[in-house]
Amino acid sequence: MRPGELIDFKKKGRAITVLTAWDSISSSIVEASGADVVLVGDSLAMTVLGHATTLPVTLEEMLHHVKAVGRGFNSPLKNQPLVICDLPFLSYQCGQDEAVAAAGKLLKHSCAAAVKVEGAEPEVLIVIERLVRMGIPVMGHLGLTPQSVHKTGYQQQAIDPSSQERLVKQANQLQDSGCFSLVIEHVPGALASRIRALLKIPVIGIGAGEDCDGQIRVTADLLGLTSTQPPFSPSLVPGRQIFIDSLQAWVQQQHQQAENPTTTESQPRSDY
Repeated sequence: MRPGELIDFKKKGRAITVLTAWDSISSSIVEASGADVVLVGDSLAMTVLGHATTLPVTLEEMLHHVKAVGRGFNSPLKNQPLVICDLPFLSYQCGQDEAVAAAGKLLKHSCAAAVKVEGAEPEVLIVIERLVRMGIPVMGHLGLTPQSVHKTGYQQQAIDPSSQERLVKQANQLQDSGCFSLVIEHVPGALASRIRALLKIPVIGIGAGEDCDGQIRVTADLLGLTSTQPPFSPSLVPGRQIFIDSLQAWVQQQHQQAENPTTTESQPRSDY
């Protein structure tokens, strides 16, 4: 799938589904689910690498993980989901040349076909325009932007009229700069709905109500693998506890077998 196909989906009224992946196992599961897009998000800094925020993850680490994601796909290339990779903190905020080099490295050495950047400050808009001119598709991201956590925190964004008007203006600026789609995170649903109606590019929501062109979720959150997760992304299953219970049962079984060994000599396996 190519980035432009998401715009066609919006025109046809077809819902867009986006899930994150971080290695070959998670990408194979997400691919099998039928998701349209796999995002290798910098959220892996927290869900996989154990950091408190997304800020510490490096470009090299993002490349390492997106390569692993590509190795997990089982379908022919033409049937694989679109892969988008987050540009990590300080890989695009320090100028156009560094941003092009960072994004180009991801696309050149992995299965990623596009990158995602956060914000719509004048410096970011200039970077997006440069990336698009260089043939690098860009997904925008507004609302709660985790790379700005020290400024905004993790609370809902754009809750007053002035900040809502600012977000609408930024969304239009991102579209005008060449973004093929836009993630809007943790904002009032009415605002996301308004932006969806204004833009020609698809608006993908997370914690932004149901009236979006699609939804994006962190797969680890949906599967209940994280110890804590956002209030707008409840788990579908208590995965963490299921796995803990299953592994505890196996460990206890091994202890019991050691305490009560059988006298029957084990037979060699015939499939070696």
